[in-house]
Amino acid sequence: MPQIEQIAATYASQIFWTLLTFGFVFLVVGLGMLPKVLSTVDERDKTVSDDLAAAEAARAAADAAEERWRTQDNDARAAVQKRIADARAKGTAKAEKTLAAAGAKIDAKIAEAEARIAAASEAASAEIEAVATDAARDIVDRLSGAKVTAAEAKKAVKAALNG
Repeated sequence: MPQIEQIAATYASQIFWTLLTFGFVFLVVGLGMLPKVLSTVDERDKTVSDDLAAAEAARAAADAAEERWRTQDNDARAAVQKRIADARAKGTAKAEKTLAAAGAKIDAKIAEAEARIAAASEAASAEIEAVATDAARDIVDRLSGAKVTAAEAKKAVKAALNG
């Protein structure tokens, strides 16, 4: 059979050209393109790892800056709170001093007014006693015709007023 004899020659030729094509493709791709692709991949990996390291360093720096800012902010808040407390204490002390001075002035005015009232009351009482004494003498003289001395009338008026 002639077809069977041609198979060996046909396959041998096809195997040869297949090996030659694959060898050429291997040389072009494996030795020409693959090293370039691998170097690009390595370069990309190195760039990514460098970027990640830079990002980590930037994050650490940002965290440190934030911590410094928080510390400064807390210190500033504490200083402000202290100033507010000092201002309140000074204001309270000044207000208490002013109130004490005003209270002392008011107490002095009250004492002065009470003294004037007491003096006016004593003067009024003395005047009332004098008027009552004169009125008692006149009433006794008109009703009974007896003459009462001023001392007796004064004694009777004092007894009647003081109970």
